Amino acid sequence: MQDHVEEALGRFADSRIEVVAAGRTDTGVHATAQVVHFDTDAKREMQGWVRGTNTFLPDAARVVWSTQVPDDFHARYSARARSYAYLLSNEPVAPAVLRGRVGWFHRVLDVSRMRQAAAALVGEHDFTSFRDAECQAKSPVRTMHEARVDAVGSLVVFRFRANAFLHHMVRNMVGSLVYVGCGRQEPAWIGQLMAARDRTKAAPTFAAEGLYLTGVEYDPAFPLPAFRAHPLLQSLA
Repeated sequence: MQDHVEEALGRFADSRIEVVAAGRTDTGVHATAQVVHFDTDAKREMQGWVRGTNTFLPDAARVVWSTQVPDDFHARYSARARSYAYLLSNEPVAPAVLRGRVGWFHRVLDVSRMRQAAAALVGEHDFTSFRDAECQAKSPVRTMHEARVDAVGSLVVFRFRANAFLHHMVRNMVGSLVYVGCGRQEPAWIGQLMAARDRTKAAPTFAAEGLYLTGVEYDPAFPLPAFRAHPLLQSLA
């Protein structure tokens, strides 16, 4: 989606623009709270950047606000924390209406077992076991502030909040938690995976469709609009 945003901004500004995003989202992954920054000499009203850029964006993307920021602001490196949610349909039959918007697992999942297992993810850890082989991060150590698993009807909602994430980290954690939920592994297995620091011992990477970047947090000193959770995800809290 970054190329679409850059093209739309460039057409509105009548000049080439490159953006820096707060977080990477792979093909099939969604974002309800992505933040980007860019440099430009073009002069436009702040609301004009919203309306004008949206004119050139595809229907799957929308700019919701814009503001001028100090030179020391960086969408990626200034972020203090990021939040992701994974929506998983736990039904015998694959979803139709929500196809492409949620992940799917056909066997009944025990949410209490997954919740117990997810507790091992909280804190500062080496997340090598949940790191993609092509991850370019210098260090696999991350601080997980929150790891929640909840059920809303037949929908299982995984929520993660950390200072930063590794490539495919959330999808790899979800895959392993599903192994626990379906009884293939015990809750203590997640802690064992952390200690092993071996990606080959964890579950396969889960599907991209259910993953959402839902929040990016910055120092309050930066003049950014207040974050508003997406209504759908608010209703699933």
